[in-house]
Amino acid sequence: MDRIALLIPCYNEAKTIGKVIADAKKYIPEVVIYVYDNNSTDDTVKIAEEAGAVVRHEYQQGKGNVIRRMFREIDAECYIMTDGDDTYPLEYAAEMADRVLQKQMDMVVGDRLSSTYFTENKRPFHNMGNSLVRMAINYIFDCDIKDIMTGYRAFSYNFAKTFPVLSKGFEIETEMTIHAVNNNMAIDNVVVEYRDRPEGSFSKLNTYSDGIKVLATIARLFRNYRPFRFFTIISAVLAAVSIGFFIPVLVNYIETGLVERFPTLFVCCFVMLAALQSFFAGLILSSHAIKSRRDFEFQLNLVELMKKRDEKV
Repeated sequence: MDRIALLIPCYNEAKTIGKVIADAKKYIPEVVIYVYDNNSTDDTVKIAEEAGAVVRHEYQQGKGNVIRRMFREIDAECYIMTDGDDTYPLEYAAEMADRVLQKQMDMVVGDRLSSTYFTENKRPFHNMGNSLVRMAINYIFDCDIKDIMTGYRAFSYNFAKTFPVLSKGFEIETEMTIHAVNNNMAIDNVVVEYRDRPEGSFSKLNTYSDGIKVLATIARLFRNYRPFRFFTIISAVLAAVSIGFFIPVLVNYIETGLVERFPTLFVCCFVMLAALQSFFAGLILSSHAIKSRRDFEFQLNLVELMKKRDEKV
């Protein structure tokens, strides 16, 4: 088992991957560097091998698929994840690793948004999207994560071996954050500087399509992890619509003694029934969510036993 493993998912990063590996060796000399190539068509693999990294491959396209492969194949006391585009300075990596190894944090977030991100990043919709996602998740899940979508993080062995990777693409960072928050894992933030990509290096993140995927991931995880709140909101909206359309029917009945709009009355009744069904669905699913939390704690204990066994071997 490695003490510190640096994980670098890469897709066509030949321009910068050499510098990222050199910086890693400079700032964290004991690190084992793993570059996972995701079907690059440039010289990324060749440059990474020449620079001394362990190069492996993931042939299913998408960052989520790469992270899944990394966490399955690599055993380490501390994992540091960064990008191969040299946007995250690795001089902060030692501090992030220290918080995992010495302070027993499960996830350390490299917080770009509290430093230079908004001035360095030249894509205004990315800035707006990061702020929107951060506010939404902190509100929905009652947490205070400073940077939800950063690709610069450190993880414990327990996190890496219990994180169920469901996303295929760039929404993986959002999924990591919500998983850690929901399972009450120890989370810390380290403010890091961010620098924009050098000229000639291009982002693979599509502002609109990947942004929609991130929002869909938030909605899906909100439903799965906070079902009572999710379905109560739906129930409240349906009940408000039902009551809103029912009031004129009721007023007309009080004034005339007649129900002149039976179709509206019937629809209001069915919408109210749907509101009640949604509410009780939230109650039932919240019980399942609590059971999942209990099962996760048991799984953590098993992972810890496996780790101690491996250390003895």
